[in-house]
Amino acid sequence: MSARRIAFINPFGTDAYDAIIDETLRPMAMDDTALEIRNLIGAPADIDYYWPKHLLETAVFEECIHLEEEGFDAIVVGCCYDPGVRVARELVQIPVVGPLEAALNMASYFGHRTTVITDHHKAVPYLEDLVRLYGQANVRKVRSIGWWVTEMIRSPSDVAADAAAACITALDEDDADLAVLGCTIIGACLTQHVRATGEYRDVPVVNPNLLALKSAEMLADLAQRGEYRISRRGYYEQQTARDPEGFERLRTRYGTEPASTPAEA
Repeated sequence: MSARRIAFINPFGTDAYDAIIDETLRPMAMDDTALEIRNLIGAPADIDYYWPKHLLETAVFEECIHLEEEGFDAIVVGCCYDPGVRVARELVQIPVVGPLEAALNMASYFGHRTTVITDHHKAVPYLEDLVRLYGQANVRKVRSIGWWVTEMIRSPSDVAADAAAACITALDEDDADLAVLGCTIIGACLTQHVRATGEYRDVPVVNPNLLALKSAEMLADLAQRGEYRISRRGYYEQQTARDPEGFERLRTRYGTEPASTPAEA
């Protein structure tokens, strides 16, 4: 089996978040994982509002197609809105992972009842909808810490402190066993702080970046062995199966060149 190639797309039209994600993930990747962090180009710079989210999702779709063509074995779309993940699964054969979905799917290995901590008030109802969509009946509540992504990168240690405090409060008030961080940048800030200082290490928290990476590695291994066979019945049925000409017309009209740029190693 060859080394697995994993692409982590930072779905932002800026490289401002690449370094902290790279610092978070690279020490946790398996020795034979070739991990590449990419940010989108020509896309909105943040995802705090729904319109820019939908605009950048079109770049995510195209980039996933290009990444498959480049030979990557799995893709992580790095935001807990899981932007474009389900549509991307329709488009490509390789696994596409959303961090929130991965974290919630694996949460039961860490605790029984969970609470989700996200960035700001506008993300709360969106993540509540995703929790229902993912069938997570043991999630007690979704809360926010009042930070916007454009501000977090300027003060990661403050974000880490606020996130840890919110997790501790939520665990008590929501009668939960585990806090799931519902923002990849919050997760990176907290993990970076814990590694540097040891503080908050005992708070029962899971970082969606790490669980998304591990999910991608596992699914990539299955794919390399021919055991990742996404069902094309119903939800993930591909347009090419019924209307290949229509699909090609869409690609010709709306397709673009690769929509991301690799982060500096």
